[in-house]
Amino acid sequence: MKKTKTVLVLAIILIASLCFGQKWTTGKDLSYLRGQRTLLVKFTYDDMKAGPKEEWEYVKEKKEEYNQKEPGKGDEWAKIWEENKVRVYEPKFEELFKQFCGEHLAANRQKIESKYTLIVHAVRMEPGWNVGFSKRAASCDFEIKIVKTEDPSEVKSACMMYNVPGALGGGNDYDTAYHIKECFAESGKILGKKLGKACSR
Repeated sequence: MKKTKTVLVLAIILIASLCFGQKWTTGKDLSYLRGQRTLLVKFTYDDMKAGPKEEWEYVKEKKEEYNQKEPGKGDEWAKIWEENKVRVYEPKFEELFKQFCGEHLAANRQKIESKYTLIVHAVRMEPGWNVGFSKRAASCDFEIKIVKTEDPSEVKSACMMYNVPGALGGGNDYDTAYHIKECFAESGKILGKKLGKACSR
């Protein structure tokens, strides 16, 4: 039985990875980054979906569900859901971006002098689930843009990252923040590699 569960989990992860993809809509050639040493990073969550629902609808339903079970629990959950974006997800992206970009590019969310800004727009977060007999790994869609810092309307490059995989829960526990965090980590890793390579050429 344990072996069957392991095979099932591996199959789910494999399917998720096969569906993952990137599509550069403009500026696939990143040679304009050559010689750049700093990059400002900004995150946005405008009009984001949580699973198949609008984020506000997902949060409202979860908040009501938890408050019915225990007064105040839903309010705390909603607060943590929002805080996790800045406290957990963004730092993880930044950490992996720096790790795989190497010394070629200093990129962070702090106010720094930079010719270009990397905008990471979370379009969709799939929190996934783990109810013991049924599991689904977290995944996220991101819209990525590199713009001129002094004129954000000038988009140098843009791409979509679909179904960026997160982690799959183990046991009967499912820590949503942990698994979504891994989606941000993976996107940071991929972009760090690509942009770091462009800067070092």
